[in-house]
Amino acid sequence: MNCRSANKPAGTTRLGGDGVRLLTFSTLFPNRERPNFGVFVENRLRHLVATGEAQSTVLAPVPWFPLTSSRFGVWAQQARVPRREERHGLVVHHPRWLALPKIGTPISPVTLYLASLRAARRLLADGVEFDLIDAHYLYPDGVAAVWLGRALGKPVVVTVRGSDVTEFPDYAIPRRYITAAIAGADALISVSGGLRDRLIALGAPPEKVTVLRNGIDTDMFRPVAREAARARLGLTRPTLISVGGLIPRKRNAMTIAAMQDLPGVELLLVGEGPERAALQAQIDQLGLADRVRLLGPQPHAALRDFYCAADIMVLASSREGWANVLLEAMACGTPVVASRIPGNPEVVRARAAGLIMDDNNPAGLAAAVRDLLAAPPDRAATRTYAEQFGWDETSQGQLRLFRDVLSRR
Repeated sequence: MNCRSANKPAGTTRLGGDGVRLLTFSTLFPNRERPNFGVFVENRLRHLVATGEAQSTVLAPVPWFPLTSSRFGVWAQQARVPRREERHGLVVHHPRWLALPKIGTPISPVTLYLASLRAARRLLADGVEFDLIDAHYLYPDGVAAVWLGRALGKPVVVTVRGSDVTEFPDYAIPRRYITAAIAGADALISVSGGLRDRLIALGAPPEKVTVLRNGIDTDMFRPVAREAARARLGLTRPTLISVGGLIPRKRNAMTIAAMQDLPGVELLLVGEGPERAALQAQIDQLGLADRVRLLGPQPHAALRDFYCAADIMVLASSREGWANVLLEAMACGTPVVASRIPGNPEVVRARAAGLIMDDNNPAGLAAAVRDLLAAPPDRAATRTYAEQFGWDETSQGQLRLFRDVLSRR
C-alpha cells in the first residue's frame, strides 16, 4: 500500500482489506470553539490515518450546558460546539454529557458512558462501522470506553497521557474506576516510560502496556527567519518562552519568580487559564511588567514564529506525560529548560535539546537558563535532534497493536 508521508497528515482514507476501522473516543479533542483543546490527540490520529492503513470516526463528547452567552466562559464555549463537524477530513461527533467539575464525583464516568452509548448506537444504526475503540485519557474517558466496549462487543485500547495516572488515582473513587478500566481494557498505551511505570504500579500487567511516544510535525514546526520573527514581537533582549495553560500544574508562578534572578532577560507566556489574573498581579508586584508578557492563547500553527523568536523554551510543570511543546520548540531550533519530573528526561537527552533543571524551584530554573544562555547549542543541532521524533514509528506501533488486539478477539 502506498503510504503518505507521516509529516503530511490527512483525513479518512480509502482502505484495503487490512485497514483498521476505529472509533476514536475522547473528551480531549479540538472543536470549532476550542481549536487548541486536546490538539495532541487530534495530531496523533491525523498521522495515523495518513498512513492509509486506518480510518476513524471521532466521538468527542462535550459537557452539556444550557446557555451560550460569553459571560459563562468555557461552559458557554462548549454549548456552542456543533453536534457534528469535520476537521482535517475527520468526521467528529460531539454528543452532550452531564459533566460535574468535582474530580472525585462518582457520576462522571456513568453520565459520559450513557451519553456516549446512545451516540455510538446511532452511528452504528446510520451505517458507521468500526472494529475497535481507540480511547484517549483514562479517566473518565477510558472508564466509559471500557463499558462501551462491553456493551457493543468491541475491543478497547486506552492511551494514558498524564494526570489520568499521576493525579486522579490520588482520589479514592476515581482510583477504583481507573483500576477497573486498566483491568478491562484489551491493551494500554502510555506516551512515556514514566507513565508506563505508573500504570504498572496501579496494577497493569507489564505486557499489557506499550510505550508509544508522541511525535512532532517537522513540516509545521521548522526554523523560519528568526530576526524577522523577533522584530514582529518587538524583542531586543534574550527571550524565554513558555507555552501552556495558565493552570497550577504548569507552575507559571515559579517561572515568573525566576525572572528576578535573570536581569536583562524577557519572558513570553503563551496560553490562557484561570490563573491569568493572579499571574498578572505577581508580575506587577515584582516590578517585571517591562520584561514579562502574557500573550494569551495562540493558534497551534502560529506557535512556530514564537518558538523561533525565543532563545529558550521553558517548561516548569509539576506533572507531564510527554510534553509536546518541548519537541515543537526544538524542531524550530530552540533549546529547552524543563523541570526534573518523569517524562521530561525522556525528551531532553542531550545538550543539543537543552537542559533539565537540577532543582524544581526558581533558583534551579534561573541557573539552568543562565547555563544555556552562556553556551547555547547550535540551533541547527537542536533541529536535527528533534527530527528523530517523527510520527512514523508511533503510527506503525499503533497499527501493530490494534491488529494484534483484533487478532486476539
